[in-house]
Amino acid sequence: MTYRYHNPVEIRFGSRTVDEIRAMLGGRRAAMVTFPEARGLGLVDRLRGLLGASLVHVEDRVQPNPDVQELAPMYESFWRDHASCEAIIAVGGGSAIDTAKVLMVGTETGRLDELVSLRKTGRSFTPRHVKGLIALPTTAGTGSEVTPWATVWDRVSGRKHSLHLRETWPEAAIVDPDLMLTLPPSVTLPSGLDALSHALEAIWNVNANPISDTFAVAAARGVLATLPALMATPHDLELRSAMALAALQAGLAFSNTKTALAHSISYEMTLRHGLTHGVACSFTLPMILDRVIGLDSRRDALFSAIFDGNLAGAPRRLSRFLNDLGVGTEFADYGVSDEESRQMIHEALGGVRGRNFFAAAAWGRS
Repeated sequence: MTYRYHNPVEIRFGSRTVDEIRAMLGGRRAAMVTFPEARGLGLVDRLRGLLGASLVHVEDRVQPNPDVQELAPMYESFWRDHASCEAIIAVGGGSAIDTAKVLMVGTETGRLDELVSLRKTGRSFTPRHVKGLIALPTTAGTGSEVTPWATVWDRVSGRKHSLHLRETWPEAAIVDPDLMLTLPPSVTLPSGLDALSHALEAIWNVNANPISDTFAVAAARGVLATLPALMATPHDLELRSAMALAALQAGLAFSNTKTALAHSISYEMTLRHGLTHGVACSFTLPMILDRVIGLDSRRDALFSAIFDGNLAGAPRRLSRFLNDLGVGTEFADYGVSDEESRQMIHEALGGVRGRNFFAAAAWGRS
């Protein structure tokens, strides 16, 4: 058999790699897209010191889970007032990087609703204008720095949109664990759980192949070994580096497979019950793992490698791992009834991400 793996993102990993940003920008005028607290943490001043006059605009109004209502005025003012920027530097977690991916593609009208309408058609299209994107993640989990996808929420209509174009791959990612040292436990935990979900979902995926599997196994083992210790000692640079590497490996895995059932369920859990993304996409992992073990020998071998050869005990170990971190692993833990959970799973299996799950019939097993 033959396999195909594609990821065009240049990656620079390690302590102080942020200092390479000026050379990577190559004299282009850039806008920085980041979260409101970035100024207080010194990130804006640090990037301004590194980039000097090349940094011509800072957009720091990014909120978690960007919504079209917030993004529309930001998008339109960016393309009206800062169209001369040649590149965007995204500094932050998934929300900042996803927002930058939206801003980097310009429509004919300069309006966000045109971009949303084009995505709703499901057809491929070429944006009128495109900026280069360099992603600097400050969390370890999203993987957005090495994928072309951006999630945009529309809470008014109860929907979420996924932007995915050939043009929305970042040109480069700088993964510097120094930027993650100030990350509070309240962000460290869901970020790490998101990475774990990316890794496992890349395995029980119809798009999986031995190349993505290699990244997925390394990522899952890295998260399991690192996250509890990191929660106890959040300022440990070695642990931050290990977690950053695991999250990056998970991103490289699902950049080619996309996510699957757990993420499909998570969107409804976030919309209906307000769960943070990392918890929403990870609490179902043990129940999914329990249903897929024994269905495919190749995947069983991968799960065995992740869980130190104890395949039968893997779901229980994964539940214990999450419980010890304060994460419940049942729908009831979040006030979801049996009937609602069954309906949610049914809808998720039919969703775009749910259809990537290789074993939908497993949910009918006793």
